[in-house]
Amino acid sequence: MKAINAVRMGGADVLPLVEGGKGVSVSTGASAGAWAAAGGAGTVSIVNADSYDEAGNPVPQIYHGRTRRERHEELVDYAIRGGIAQARIAHEMAGGKGRIHANILWEMGSAERVITGVLDGAKGLIHGLTCGAGMPYRLSEIAATYGVYYYPIVSSARAFNALWKRAYSKASDLLGGVVYEDPWRAGGHNGLSNTEDPLNPEDPYPRVAALRKLMRSFGLDNTPIIMAGGVWWLEEWEDWIDNPELGPIVFQFGTRPLLTKESPIPQAWKDRLLTLKKGDVYLNRFSPTGFYSSAVNNSFLQELRGRSERQVAFSPEPLGAHQVPYGVGARKREVFVAAEDFERIRGWEAEGFFEAMRTPDSTLIFVTPDRAREIMADQVACMGCLSECKFSNWSQRGPNYTNGHKADPRSFCIQKTLQIVAHANGPDAEDIIDHNLMFGGTNAWRFATDPFYSNGFVPTVGQLVEKILTGR
Repeated sequence: MKAINAVRMGGADVLPLVEGGKGVSVSTGASAGAWAAAGGAGTVSIVNADSYDEAGNPVPQIYHGRTRRERHEELVDYAIRGGIAQARIAHEMAGGKGRIHANILWEMGSAERVITGVLDGAKGLIHGLTCGAGMPYRLSEIAATYGVYYYPIVSSARAFNALWKRAYSKASDLLGGVVYEDPWRAGGHNGLSNTEDPLNPEDPYPRVAALRKLMRSFGLDNTPIIMAGGVWWLEEWEDWIDNPELGPIVFQFGTRPLLTKESPIPQAWKDRLLTLKKGDVYLNRFSPTGFYSSAVNNSFLQELRGRSERQVAFSPEPLGAHQVPYGVGARKREVFVAAEDFERIRGWEAEGFFEAMRTPDSTLIFVTPDRAREIMADQVACMGCLSECKFSNWSQRGPNYTNGHKADPRSFCIQKTLQIVAHANGPDAEDIIDHNLMFGGTNAWRFATDPFYSNGFVPTVGQLVEKILTGR
């Protein structure tokens, strides 16, 4: 195994190991600070992170506003307070070692306000900004204003080319690295394009080589590329290390830090990780963002899949094959469906799925009355956690804060489920995590087969980093 040597990144020499950012209340100051203390780059998520009261207890993110706009302002306040709190914890734990990065989704609601609010309140504590889930053109401008490095997340050379030509070429000195997040292997939201097949993963090497070739044409020969998604043992990536075609490579670990002592996720979630089998992580398109996302195929995703499977097209008037009348809702407003679909509907109703809900695509889905009430309540309670949301039709850009489309009941409230799963404790925790969204990379099944975790061993972050450095 080749030696794992330090690289120059973000103005410092650090181990080529980055902790991947993981959404709501998962990549915290404790995990990021421990990773930085071990000599790498730790990542604090500032996507609605936890803040704390005077006794050190997490502050529940409860919304009191009567309108979406009022609740959105509360959400922004929670996010800024939480981001500052986690940055302070990370800084203290790092003890001056490594680097501390802050991760945010560009398509998070009011992302720019959250980024600037956290940087204002945590001056000097954050060394870099990592940002994806969209095209963060203004990331370089924000980084330059605050004198921090920036790390855009891309899934192709084409995406970086657009970012560079439009904005990043004006602040090239602060480009700390480029994160290549593999759209088939990384956990959470992924950047699959419409031309890429979600069922046929491509080899990441040619894609990263193409990215490096493009970066060299811009004079970025020594700017690290951070490989994210599917990295487990470094001996499997030995050909990437000190490879002149690829240049300086750093490896990002998002899934593996979930199973550490510093990881804040509930014990039930950690226990579940140790039971996963190959294929248990599912690349799906139910997210209200519209992006593909990678998550554990539990009851939560199975219920979403069931909604879409119990779906038929309809017409507001008799048209073509749609000739059979069907009453929708409490008032039984008449629409028309195909005869064969009417028979399917009768079968679903016999199973208890007799509440029809309209989608933006002129289809009906069929759910239980309890599920229908939950969906509608979640849509009404929207707090604008995304810049645009398919599930609730919220848009911070659109007139009257709507995207102009009907809310889509085939999706879900992502803020709600991520808050629940991140804080699931007590005797019902196992059931709670099974019925909520559990993001994870496609390699999460390897916890159960890796001898490092035998007998349920859970390492500290320091022990994990030490093990990673052995390559195997």
